[in-house]
Parts: sequence; structure tokens; C-alpha cells
Amino acid sequence: MSAPAKSPAPGAPPGRGALRRNLPPARRFLAGRKRALVRLGGWSLLESAQTFLGGYCLAQALDRGFLTGQTGTGLLWLAVAAASILGAGPPMRGVFTQLAELTEPLRDALVRRAVRQALGRAVTDPARTDDRADTGAVSRLTHQTEIVRDSFAGLVLTVRAFVFNAVGALIGLLALAPELLLVVLPPLVLGIALFLATLLPMASAQRSFLDADEAVAEGVGAVSAGHRDLVACGAQADAAERTGRLIDTAERTSRVLARWAALRTVALGVAGQLPVLLLLVTTPWLLRQGVTTGALAGALTYLLQALLPALHSMMTALGAAGTRLLVVVDRFQDAPAAPVPPKVPDPDPDPDMVAEVGTPRGRRPSRIVPAVEVRAVTHAYGPDSRPVLDQLHLTVRRGEHIAVVGPSGIGKSTLAGVVSGLVAPDHGTVLLGGEPVTGATAQDLAGRRVLIPQQAYVFTGSVRDNLLHLRPDATSGELTHAIRVLGAEPLVHRLGGPDAVLDPRGLSHGERQLLALCRAYLSSAPLVLLDEATSHLDPAAEARAERAFAERAFTDGARARDGALIVVAHRLSSARRADRVLVLDGTTPRFGTHEELLTSSALYRDLFGHWQHTPPPADG
Repeated sequence: MSAPAKSPAPGAPPGRGALRRNLPPARRFLAGRKRALVRLGGWSLLESAQTFLGGYCLAQALDRGFLTGQTGTGLLWLAVAAASILGAGPPMRGVFTQLAELTEPLRDALVRRAVRQALGRAVTDPARTDDRADTGAVSRLTHQTEIVRDSFAGLVLTVRAFVFNAVGALIGLLALAPELLLVVLPPLVLGIALFLATLLPMASAQRSFLDADEAVAEGVGAVSAGHRDLVACGAQADAAERTGRLIDTAERTSRVLARWAALRTVALGVAGQLPVLLLLVTTPWLLRQGVTTGALAGALTYLLQALLPALHSMMTALGAAGTRLLVVVDRFQDAPAAPVPPKVPDPDPDPDMVAEVGTPRGRRPSRIVPAVEVRAVTHAYGPDSRPVLDQLHLTVRRGEHIAVVGPSGIGKSTLAGVVSGLVAPDHGTVLLGGEPVTGATAQDLAGRRVLIPQQAYVFTGSVRDNLLHLRPDATSGELTHAIRVLGAEPLVHRLGGPDAVLDPRGLSHGERQLLALCRAYLSSAPLVLLDEATSHLDPAAEARAERAFAERAFTDGARARDGALIVVAHRLSSARRADRVLVLDGTTPRFGTHEELLTSSALYRDLFGHWQHTPPPADG
């Protein structure tokens, strides 16, 4: 299997399409190993002689020996049969030696192909890092190559055993009495034909089942990773419905697979049990035709000890290992490289987007009702734990941009959870727009605030569906504006446009965060909380996103919405851009402007010095 096969045609049945794709390389692989195949056939032919002698010697032992009173002759024929069994050792050794000549080169060829595919993908898409890495290549190099080798070896052994046992048994039946073939051969051929007719549909059903099973695992994993995002947005019902559809599909495919498995069992019964039954039913007729008792006993020996066990093993192997082999080998086929869209230059950075400023130009905080009020909030993660928030008071004015900073584990994300209503404080009150968070439903909270955590939730679907997840009624103009103002145009273009199907596995952390930011920008919630939601963006993209949320306006030039922005800061620049900064230090929180905190907070000065001398990560 050394040459790449054509990629699957869209909409082609998986089983039949996989067979068409894999037959040409399979023929080339076997054609290059004709000597091993010939030697394997030679050793198997010797093995079939043992099958022939088993039934034939028993028949002669009865007809010429025991039934005629010549015990010595009967024992002599049985001794010949026993010698043939003992002599089967060398042929079996030769069979396994030649089998290794086929399976090991196959495994080596698949390993080379898997390495070539992984390197090709890395060259084609050098940005594929972290979770975008081709993790399937590891499975193909290890687990899947072993599956192919073991399945291929099992298939060769079982098919070879059936073919040569059938040759020996049929020749034996013909030698004993041609009438026996009239009884045994028709149901045997019918059962095998019925079984072969189920192979391709069975492979198609098995592949559909595997795809559905993988989709369920991927969907559940995405929901698990983004559960905080889902709960914050009040999208649990939508995620549950989407996951439920995946589970329903997996259930349907498993039922189809079970039906084909049942039909395969019927085929096995026709080919494996019906010949024996017919032989017993037609015994009186066969005796009238001159068939001897020994011939009947020899025929039963051929069926029960050679032909039917080999047939059962072959059907089981082809039905299970064969379809599995076809599906797994198809995953090694080289898919054509995806066309690379023309590079769209990044939009020129707006100086206002990256400038380190205080209060955004043209925006004056209102003094009517605060956007957020945190009153004497205390929260600890256990009755004996030290509170991460202790009697915290915080007021965020409408239209204000706040940054939250502090050491790792100090309670920044906890504060975001408390403000958003995801975490209930032990004591104290949280008000959003003058309304308490306690007692509000998830849908009510989703309309008042939007929280984007560090692990952004992106689901399989179109780009448009992902971006309009929180506000399906947004217009195309609003969608275009959100993509433009957040600098996501190159990403959306690379993905194929808003209507392109999105595969979360093909996105970096930074790309997921950018799509989640666009989704939050389109939300109608006035309060935005970014809990390190830009940690995987470069500094310019992070500045652009924060400024866009600070200004957050529609494309018609309407005045910025009457909301607020709270950013759990990942870099110093986030704190510099904020109107005011909240410093959490575990004892006495400090709240003020950047300049005020440089004077009043020793921790902030330390953090300022640390950020200045730490290069930012370059994940985008």
C-alpha cells in the first residue's frame, strides 16, 4: 500500500467508497509479494492434504475395516489419519513464516505513510500547534498500525484456512460419493453469497457508527471544556439539544449496525448449520443411492471438524476484523491538501486601539445607577478555608472600563464568577444595574452580562451559528461590523466565510478566543466580563478587542451602549488601558487609576515591574 489513493467522493457510501479507494493500493502491495503468496499457498496446500485424509481415512476405516470385521485394516487407516495430523506441524510453521513476510512490510508501509502525512500537514499548515496538532498521527503510528497488522494477519489466516480446508473437504466428498456434493454444496454457496453481500453495507454501517461515536465524544468534550462559558451565557439548553442530536445519531447508527450483524448471523446459520441438517435429512435417500455408511461418517467429519469451523472463523473474521481493517486502513489514505485561501492582510492597527489611555475618548461615565455594585462580599471554597474574597466592596460606574489584577490564585476569576452570578457568595450582595444577582434565572443573567472565560467554547457548526449563538436575531451588518472591529476578518476568511462549517479541532486557542469575543460583542448584555479571555492573542489584537468592547457601538454610529467592561488582566497593557484598576492582594484590595496605584500599592508596583520584564507569549 505504497501509493496514495483518491480521496473519498462526497456523499459516497463509506463502505463501498473505502473499498474502491483501498483496492488499488492493496493489489499493488500483494503484487509486489508474489513469492511470499506462492510459498504461503504451497504450505497451505500441504495442510489441506491433512483435511482430505481426515474424512477419507475415517470412511475407509469403517467401510473396509470395522464394518467388514477387519479390525487391523480399520486401525491402519486411522493410523494414516493420525500421522497426517502429526505431520501438520511443519506446514503450519511455514504458513506463519510466510505470513510475517506479508504483515511486517504492511505495518512498515503504514508507519511511513503516517509519518509522511503528519509532516505534510505540518508543512501545509505550520500554524498547527498545541491543540491543533495532528494528534491522530500518534494513534495512527501506534494503535491503528497494530490494529491493521493484527487484523490483516487474522484475515489471511482464516481466509486461507477456509479456502484450503474447503478444497480438501470438497475433494474428499467427491472421492467418497459425488451425491454428497448435491446435498452439501448448495446451502454452503448460498450462505457464503449472503454473507459476502453484507460485507460492504456492514463496513459502511460500522464506519458511520465510529464517526457518530467520535462526534459524541468530541461534542461532550467541547461542552465539558466550555461549561463555564455555556453557563455564563445561559446556553445550557442549546448545548444539551445539540449534544442530544449527536447521541440520537449514534443510537441510530448502532441500530443499523445491529441489523446488519443479525443478517450476518443468518448467513452463518445457512452456510454453517443447514448443510449438516440436510445431510441428516437426506441420509435415507443417499443410502438408497449406494452411499456407504463410512462415506456418510466421512462427510460429517468434513463438515463438523474442518469445513464448518473454518467457515465460522472466516465469517467472524471478515465480519469484524475485515470491516474494522477496511475502516482503519481508509484513515491512512492521503487526502488532498486543502486549498490555501489567499492571504488577507491584517487591517492596519488603529492608533486608538493600541494606545495606552485612560478614559476612552468621547465617553463620560454616568452617575445614575452603577453598572455593578459589590457590597461586603465574602467567599471561601470551604468552611475551613481562608476567604479568597473578604468583605469586598466595589462599584463600577456605567460606561466604565475596569481591570482586575493580582497574583495567580488570589481570587480574580472568583470575583468574575461572583459578579456574573455563576458563583454564589457566602455573604454579601451583588447588583447588576441595580438588580440583585441572587435569584435571577440563567436567561435573565444572560441578558444582563456576558462572561468570556479563558477556555472559550466553540462548537461544530457554521461560523455564523457560533457568532450569533447569544443573539440569533443580529443582522448581517452587525455581524460584519463585529468581525471587522475585533480584527477577525482574516480568520473568518481563512475558515471560508461566515457560512463555512467550523471544526473546533482545527482552531488554535487564540482563534477560539477571537470567535468567542465576536460572539460576546454581538450579545445584547450591557456588562462584559473578560476573564483572561484574550490570553492567547498577541498584544495588538488584545488591545483592539478591549478597545472595541470599551467603545461597543453598532455600525450605524449610535452612541456606545450603556454598559461596562471588566477585564481580568493578563498583561500590563490591559491595566494601563482601563479607567480604573482593582488590585487584589489577599488582604486590603486597592482600587484606583494606574498612576494612583503606582503610588499607593506596593503589589501593583511589583506587578508593574514583573510585567515590564516578562515577554508576552506569541500564541495567536
